[in-house]
Amino acid sequence: MEEKVVRKVFSGSPQKKTGGEPFAGDLTEFMLQQQLYRAAIKEMRTKLEILDETFQVRHDHNPIHHIEYRLKSPQSILQKLEKKGLPPTVESIWNHLTDVAGVRVICNYIDDVYRVAELLLKQDDITLVRARNYIDHPKENGYRSLHLVLSIPIFLAEKTEHVNVEIQIRTIAMDFWASLEHQLKYKSHELISSELRDRLKKCADSISALDLEMESIHKELQQKKADEEFRTDLIPETEE
Repeated sequence: MEEKVVRKVFSGSPQKKTGGEPFAGDLTEFMLQQQLYRAAIKEMRTKLEILDETFQVRHDHNPIHHIEYRLKSPQSILQKLEKKGLPPTVESIWNHLTDVAGVRVICNYIDDVYRVAELLLKQDDITLVRARNYIDHPKENGYRSLHLVLSIPIFLAEKTEHVNVEIQIRTIAMDFWASLEHQLKYKSHELISSELRDRLKKCADSISALDLEMESIHKELQQKKADEEFRTDLIPETEE
């Protein structure tokens, strides 16, 4: 079934319509490549779920709220290659697309974002390929998130392949804005004026301020809890 879908996607590409190859190479290569990306998502998912479960059991605060995963569809891959002016080949995908395998980690607070990133980067089999900090340096439209492209080894029967996975780590508030902004643009892209873009940007800034305030409250409560535990340990209550 999947191969039929892939053939249908590539048979409708501009390269095919102009007489070129719909996919320069055996489609089997593309299917095998997709399997590698799926395996990379599984590996990253396992790593994150282990961290999630560890924090739930051993720590008072879990930085991970929830985790999402996705594999870019053949249609989206083809569109991105065409947008970049690249041929639809396995080599083009390996060398120029870093977001075929994607993982999104939603955290409670901004500090949690960097905590999760730190824990991932400490793992011996993960290599940082690229980092984009849109939290400290938001995009022009107000988008905020931490993007990491990580390389992870996939062990096959005959060899080891290193596969890129894009990790987006953001807070609940950042995800709320990004999801709605994407939905609004997707449904009404032609209708969004510069005034509406400015309003969306102001919403992003307001949500960012809310993020900072919620984190400040969280830190203050954590400190009060730590102070109370310290006093209890220092002078334990005794029975009369």
